[in-house]
Amino acid sequence: MGQKVNPVGFRTGRFVNWKSRWFSDDKRFKDYLIEDVKIRVFLMERLKTAGISRVDIERLPKSIAISLSVSRPGVVIGRGGTGIEDLKKKIVEIIKNVRGEYPKDLRVDLQVIEIKNPELSAHLVAGRIASELERRLPHRRVVAKSIERVMQSGALGVKIVLSGRIGGAEIARSEKYYEGSMPTQTLRKNVDYAQVPALLKRGYVGVKVWIYKSEDKE
Repeated sequence: MGQKVNPVGFRTGRFVNWKSRWFSDDKRFKDYLIEDVKIRVFLMERLKTAGISRVDIERLPKSIAISLSVSRPGVVIGRGGTGIEDLKKKIVEIIKNVRGEYPKDLRVDLQVIEIKNPELSAHLVAGRIASELERRLPHRRVVAKSIERVMQSGALGVKIVLSGRIGGAEIARSEKYYEGSMPTQTLRKNVDYAQVPALLKRGYVGVKVWIYKSEDKE
């Protein structure tokens, strides 16, 4: 599990909740699935500056409840809630394009959840490392500072893996950096994981981050 399996996917359904929660018949399943993918891709790209980490989608009989986990909620809400309304209009357009028409009785609800400690979010840490690598900063310095910030925020362990043509090398390789403990084999342990690609001048460098947040998750 420590090498081949996504730690979040391995825990989903038992210790970690699903990111999409709904039921459907065979006719609507395809539309719902495509809508979820397009909505999630749009929100993750649009709200990158807000420090978005997770998008949860829950479908009710007459509404779609979308929860956004962000580190800077003010960027999402905007002045007087204009940001939320703009996002709702775009989501309505996505649903309309997928289904061909927008159901009259369908309501879109957006909830913004603030991430209290962004340094314990694997997605935000991986995204920051990728952006700094794209700015051509030395990879060892970037990783060392990231590990230091994560451990100072209260994590029990962190592991970072870089894969690709690191530093513009001719031959691709992988480098692992870690501090503290990382119990990848124990499902009850609260381990957050994310992978983000960094597009450099010589090619892609994959960034993988594991963060061991707390003790056993009952």
